[in-house]
Amino acid sequence: MNEITITIDGKLVTTQEGEYLLNAARANGIFIPAICYLTRCSPTLACRVCLVEADGKQVYACNAKAKQGMEIVTTTPNILAERRAIMEVYDVNHPLECGVCDQSGECELQNYTLEIGVDSQNYSIKDTHKPAQNWGLIHYDPALCIMCERCITVCKDMIGDGALSTSARGSDAIEATFKESMPKDAYAMWNKLNKSLIAPNGGDTLDCTNCGECSSVCPVGALVSSDYQYTSNAWEHTQIPATCAHCSAGCQISYDIKHTSIENSDPKIYRVKNEWNYVSLCGAGRYGFDFENRDVVKNPEAFTSAIEVFKNSDTIAFTSTITNEEAMILQRLKEKFGYRLVNNEALALKKFLMSYSGVSGKALYNGDLKQVHEADFVVSIGSALKTDNPNARFAMNNALSMNKGAGLYFHPINDPVIEGMSKNLTQLNHAPMMEEAALYLMLDLFGDKATMPTSVTEYLATFHSTKTITIEESVDEKVTETVVKKVLNEESGVEEEVSEEVTKTIKKKVSKEVDVDENRLFDLVNAPAGFADTMTKYLAKKEKFALMVGPDLYTHPHATNCARLVALIEKYTRFSVTMIPNIANTLGVALICELDSTEGSKTIGYNTPRSFTLSALGEGDLDMPSLNQQEGTLTSIDKRVNPTNAALPYGGYTLKDIACALGVCTELTVDYTAQLPVEAGFKNVAFDCLPNHYTNSGEEVRGYLLETKVVSCNGDESVEKLDENLSLSGSIVYLANPVLQFTPFTARAHQLNEEGGLYGSSSFMEANGLNEGESVRVKTQMGEMVLKAMIDSKINGDITYLPTFDSKINSQALFSGYRFNNVTIEKV
Repeated sequence: MNEITITIDGKLVTTQEGEYLLNAARANGIFIPAICYLTRCSPTLACRVCLVEADGKQVYACNAKAKQGMEIVTTTPNILAERRAIMEVYDVNHPLECGVCDQSGECELQNYTLEIGVDSQNYSIKDTHKPAQNWGLIHYDPALCIMCERCITVCKDMIGDGALSTSARGSDAIEATFKESMPKDAYAMWNKLNKSLIAPNGGDTLDCTNCGECSSVCPVGALVSSDYQYTSNAWEHTQIPATCAHCSAGCQISYDIKHTSIENSDPKIYRVKNEWNYVSLCGAGRYGFDFENRDVVKNPEAFTSAIEVFKNSDTIAFTSTITNEEAMILQRLKEKFGYRLVNNEALALKKFLMSYSGVSGKALYNGDLKQVHEADFVVSIGSALKTDNPNARFAMNNALSMNKGAGLYFHPINDPVIEGMSKNLTQLNHAPMMEEAALYLMLDLFGDKATMPTSVTEYLATFHSTKTITIEESVDEKVTETVVKKVLNEESGVEEEVSEEVTKTIKKKVSKEVDVDENRLFDLVNAPAGFADTMTKYLAKKEKFALMVGPDLYTHPHATNCARLVALIEKYTRFSVTMIPNIANTLGVALICELDSTEGSKTIGYNTPRSFTLSALGEGDLDMPSLNQQEGTLTSIDKRVNPTNAALPYGGYTLKDIACALGVCTELTVDYTAQLPVEAGFKNVAFDCLPNHYTNSGEEVRGYLLETKVVSCNGDESVEKLDENLSLSGSIVYLANPVLQFTPFTARAHQLNEEGGLYGSSSFMEANGLNEGESVRVKTQMGEMVLKAMIDSKINGDITYLPTFDSKINSQALFSGYRFNNVTIEKV
């Protein structure tokens, strides 16, 4: 878009051509009231309170687009009258329960009523009974609903669930006299408000992925967390800015805390909030907040024993639910004492990045989720997007919804949530191991054959063959017919028959032999019939391309070749590439630590069980703080080093204390923030100097972006041939988690607490004669275990999966690295 200049209330403003006037004003600190509009989503024109005058004509700022030289006036007598009438209508029959309403103190209805100066009421209508509804994690009070439709909009345009819509309110009609007596926009808004309510598309049940974003964007108290309802007042909270500790999206959050009760002054997290105009949360981030290691006190005897164990151990195995600073401490301990550092998921990503760098010449991929949001053609390969990184799914859905986008989703498991995001999205449910074929297909479809290495171009050509087929087509054929007409003889006055030849054009079907290109890669990725034609339709007028690749590739038997293919795609196609790290700080750990592939004879576990375990879950030999109890930084999928803060106190020992006892000492754990390795792209910035906010224009000002280092490579861009027979036969199990779960920390939260099992689709359970809750024996070549059978309504097909969030189930033991495996399942 081109940069232009417009005038708003006499102030010269620079913005982008085609930007909504409301966004242009907000970015420049100019206030225009708006209730229904959400940044990053489509305008609904539900509230109409954002009326402005553009070049002398009244328009809605949320929907009118900026043009060069446009002059905007935000207030005129008519606009002020409309806004006041609109706010009066919103206040009609709105329950006067502000004293106990959960939104009181941060309610936009309160704010705008006061801002616009509504001090009397000129409108009225008979109210209707609207009972409150319990939707599980969400509570809906339709009596408080002002029908701004934000919840519907965010669910459709951002999240991709499309779980809400409007339904009939059942109210009396507005008196006809109001149509003539009140401002027209206020009347139109009232008419809509009076007719409608919000309702789940699934009937009485909210059928969605439970992100809770609808309650976050609600301007009033109509949609609130069921758990939070009537527990606190907004003004009582202390807000602690932080970074979500679960998936790798690194979402900015605020922990809202206050004392537990009158009797107990200990702080407690009551809820999590997000800057919903700029970042959306999944349900794990919103509801999985109270995973702290509670009631811990220092035990000097246990600490002394831990130090002795460290002195006599040779390995530290750990997960990626730690800060960058803790990872740095582990690396320093390795450097001083020679410990092996074992973190298999981070090692897999580290190796993948190294193989990628050998071709790309860069240490890090070039994409991020912002580029996915802005793309109009998005592809995902190697990730169960819905559960691996929900914000990556939100970005893909937002691109499809807002940019008239299209996309491809490659994954063995059929996902009805992904399928429902857009009619311009094709799922390709290939067999496990065929992720590599999907990458070859990307190069084949989108690669610049003129600049790609000749060896690669020639190899891609081997997947193509010419086949002669017979088709029928319609052709025009001219035929001559003799037509007899009766013509009046003017002399005799008698009709006479006259023959006349007439030439006609008719359609005739003929058989024709044509040569067509057959692409064997289509079959290898299970492309549907007509895929080539679908791609032609999808790619029309597309300009911005984004590829996301995920953890299925990092542990693929041919991970090295997959990484080289990803680098070639980034180098020789128009796609940006974003890699999805497994969990909260997998990327940070991969960049900071020199990791080992095997353990020694004596291993200490950190948040993973070993003979001696450090645990932030309270399940080990020495307690550690959880990520909501410590300061530090986390490295996100966007290659951003984000600060996080302690929301709750912690009374025990930390990893820094252990390191100090071993002679690797700093005063604070966050003293390591400025010591993170510059050679890996980190910066020498102190923790207290890291910002953590968004600007009015939506610019993310959080921490800092990693510097992408140039990596020397030898120019070798060759790839291995695809093993088309590489496959898993029979029944297949996957290593993944259900919606809302990532690690034992999410399962620890009281709203998300659950036990794991073997998950399968309803059709799988029925076909195998299984009922939910029944015990089944799950067996792979790596071992076996007995688990409960669980139904996951958000997947289709025959592939089951085992979770990693339940610490009582060692699912990884049944896999040899790659996330898929053959399995035998039988009733016990």
